[in-house]
This record gives sequence, C-alpha cells and structure tokens, in this order.
Amino acid sequence: METTTMNTSISLKTLAKMIDHSLLHPTLTDEAIANGCELAIKYSVATACVKPYAVELARSILNGSDVDVCAVVAFPHGNSTTPMKLRETQEALSNGATEIDAVVNIGKVLGGDWNYLSEEIGTINETVTRCHGILKVIFENDYLQDSHIIKLCETCASASVAYVKTSTGYGFVKQANGMYNYAGATDHHLRLMRKHCPASVSIKAAGGVRTLDDLLRVREFGVSRIGAVTTEAILQEAQRCGFR
Repeated sequence: METTTMNTSISLKTLAKMIDHSLLHPTLTDEAIANGCELAIKYSVATACVKPYAVELARSILNGSDVDVCAVVAFPHGNSTTPMKLRETQEALSNGATEIDAVVNIGKVLGGDWNYLSEEIGTINETVTRCHGILKVIFENDYLQDSHIIKLCETCASASVAYVKTSTGYGFVKQANGMYNYAGATDHHLRLMRKHCPASVSIKAAGGVRTLDDLLRVREFGVSRIGAVTTEAILQEAQRCGFR
C-alpha cells in the first residue's frame, strides 16, 4: 500500500488513537521514558506503554492529558507464576495504569496446558476489569503454530478479555543463518486472530509495524491498536499525506 495522496476517509486523531507508544527497551533511562511520554501527549496517542517500575513516572507526566498509561506484565517472556503476575498487575493498576499488556506462559501454550492458561488469563482479566481497566494478552506468535494461536484466541474470548496481541517485539527466534530475529505482526497471523476472535475481542499488532503504510495495512485486517516506537514518524507521514 502506498499512501501518497490526500486522505480524508480516516482522521489523524483516529490513527493516533490506534497507537500505544512503546517505551519498553531495557536501555531506556527515566529521562528517555519521560521524553517519550511528552511525545505521546504531543501526538495524543492512545497510551504510553511502559515498564512496570515506570508507571508512576508516566502517570505523573500524562496526568491531565488524554493519553493513558499501559503497563506490561511478565514482560517479555511470560514465565512468572500466576500469583506474581497478579501482584505485578495489581501494583501497576494501583500506580495509575489503566491498560495491562500481559504475556502468556509460552511454555504452557506449547505444552497444551489449557486449564492452566484459562485460569491464569481469566484471573488476570478479573483483576483488571475490577479496576475498570483493559487487558491485552500477548501471544508471542513467532514461537507458536497456527493451532496454538487459534486456541489462545478461543481461550481469551471465553475469558472476555478486551484485546489479544501478536508479540512483545522481543520474541527472537534463531534463524537458519544462526542469527536471531523475529517476524512480529505478520499479515497471516493477524488474519488468523481476527477470524478466530469474536467482534468483542480487539486485535493489537506489535512488532514490525513501523510505518504509516504498515499501520493502514494492519487496520484493513481488523487491527484497532498497534504498539510502535516510530510513533512520530508514522504520524508526521500521515500529516504529509493529508490526514487531518
């Protein structure tokens, strides 16, 4: 898809509110996170997505704006016990997060322990919704087969979660050449997730959505939220292309 002409069918605000501005890299300092929150305010995105310890910092900066705080839980590998995930979730909510992006236990997915996963996802979702928050469940699709993704969609739908999410952006898989890389939010996986989730469950694409064309493409697959580190470049390109 090439976005080269004036576009009036989608507003710039609509595009901005599709973005969780990602501030999750382990090397980010408090100053960098603070600057990222200011950028999130400047472009009026949906949320600033931050590491657990940075929730209070983000809330202090975003307070009074229309940008919410999203916190990650068990990020990026999902290996914490359920009680630890709950504690992390509760602390993030208490500190001002209104959205939680929690990573599933990937080993349990691959091992087919669906009772464990159903209970964990349901318990976390109950905790989040009790506080009037939104839960996004991160699958890490690079590690999974289609059958796992389908079953996770069904499990999340049964628990009435708000969103399912493709990736953390850190799910690196060893390639044939010995290097590590990830595919992230692929078109195939987005179509698969949309097909196997009811309309009540939204889709978040994360990992590899870096340009305006990427954003518009995944939107066509039914994605309503993305995680992005290139927020400013995406929205500046949208302005140049005539989105208002």
